[in-house]
Amino acid sequence: MTELTSITGMTPPSPSAPEDRAMRRTPGHNAATAAALVLCLAAVGCTPKPTPPADEPTAAAPAAEAAKPEVTKAVVEPDAVNALQRMSAFLQTLDTFDFATDTSLDLVNEHGQRVTLDGTAHYKFRRPNGFMIDLRSDYKNRRFYFDGKQITVYAPDFGYYATAPAPATVRGALDLMSAKYGITLPLEDLFRWSDPASNHAESLTSAFLVGSATVDGVETDHYAYREGDKDWQVWIERGAKPFPRRLVIIDRTDPANPTYDARLTWKADAAPGPDQFVFKPGHDDKHIRFASIAD
Repeated sequence: MTELTSITGMTPPSPSAPEDRAMRRTPGHNAATAAALVLCLAAVGCTPKPTPPADEPTAAAPAAEAAKPEVTKAVVEPDAVNALQRMSAFLQTLDTFDFATDTSLDLVNEHGQRVTLDGTAHYKFRRPNGFMIDLRSDYKNRRFYFDGKQITVYAPDFGYYATAPAPATVRGALDLMSAKYGITLPLEDLFRWSDPASNHAESLTSAFLVGSATVDGVETDHYAYREGDKDWQVWIERGAKPFPRRLVIIDRTDPANPTYDARLTWKADAAPGPDQFVFKPGHDDKHIRFASIAD
């Protein structure tokens, strides 16, 4: 069976391994292609210069320096950072929120070929200690619960669930899931952006305004950012309620540049009840143990 790995770290199950697996590949051909592209770009606008006569003083070194194309350094535009901080500050004013997404996710097989799968998700959030995320796609359905005391991952198609004690905050629960269990949730940055302790903007190495855009009938400003080994873009609603309306994440660690693309539909006045963050197993559901990174 062809193996696939995804930008979110969530891969479809394989008959040879009951648990999800990720894999790494050597850049190979793509690295050579990139090197050739760099050489081509370096040659743009350069024309051969006549060789000076032997008896004339040469200025070969200065001429060579002049012929080198100027390398533009990535810029972090203050307005782009301010837009991100304004969106974050707005999300911090929401004690609860509820939104749905339509997503596309690139998976990469062992041959470096991208396959795009569509899906949907429903997110419910309560400050400071609750979330429920329901992810659905043609290859996998998962639900994630956090009630302020424990995290639960549920596979409804198979009737299996795992639970573990967790810190009392959303931020602590997300950190635990990532550090101990290797679980990274799609769009979890939205929870981190709404956390006053987040220093998201400080790690940006590039940030700029792309322009205006309409996303599903909503007027937005389109921004692009680079942070570590990820390029990402966000479309922020204009006006008094700067909701993020679209998010694109590109993984630069993989030569195939797999991409995650999500369009967000918000229910601004939603107030999920406390029971919606508590997992209640069905009669036939079976409890299994969480597999930790240390196992």
